[in-house]
Amino acid sequence: MNAAHTHAAQDADRAAKRTRGRIKRMPRAVRERQMLDAAVEIFARRGYRAASMDEIAELAGASKPLVYLYLNSKEDLFSACIRREAEALIAAVRAGVDPDAPADRRLWHGLRGFFAHTAAHPDAWAVLHCQARTHGEPFADVVAALRQELVDVVTHLIAATAEENGGGAPLPWQEASGLAHALVGAAESLAGWTNGRTDEVPSEWDTAETLMNFAWAGLDNLMNGRRWAPARSQVPSAS
Repeated sequence: MNAAHTHAAQDADRAAKRTRGRIKRMPRAVRERQMLDAAVEIFARRGYRAASMDEIAELAGASKPLVYLYLNSKEDLFSACIRREAEALIAAVRAGVDPDAPADRRLWHGLRGFFAHTAAHPDAWAVLHCQARTHGEPFADVVAALRQELVDVVTHLIAATAEENGGGAPLPWQEASGLAHALVGAAESLAGWTNGRTDEVPSEWDTAETLMNFAWAGLDNLMNGRRWAPARSQVPSAS
């Protein structure tokens, strides 16, 4: 081997050692975030069952034993992904709500926060909305807790909106909660619809405006005493 080849081999060996040193010295939080980022992408693309820990480790730039060392198992890794993405979605909705704005604007900005986050993180939404729901406990429990927290936030916004814009007449809490469940369900459906489109995708502003108009028309009627009721002939008689 000539001197040039020897020096090249030595340089490559030194570079590899420096790279290994940087990986070894990387803070655990940074390394774990890389693993979770990779896992979310692979789980969204492959699905939970088909996702490979080898592929996740390769995408994260880590060894498979290191992934297991940090996150124990594939099930624990998936659970960690769900928890992280659920917390991020809740934080995005809460961050979008200006507590000093009128109630209807708070509702509007909350919807915008939701759709902006799901549009910006389609893999995370796929894991939360599709993968986690289809594999039972404990994954579904985490998603159910996320959904309930969203419903609680929206229930308070709807109740406050009705009170501020309806002349101080409160909306019954049970009705506000039911409307919140319906609104969150509609938001989830719309997010799935927009993220699954292969043609022109509406902006988060347009999507939020669509749902806000749908919700606001109903709330405006309720706040002004204009309630829909079935025809008397359709009301079931008491048995």
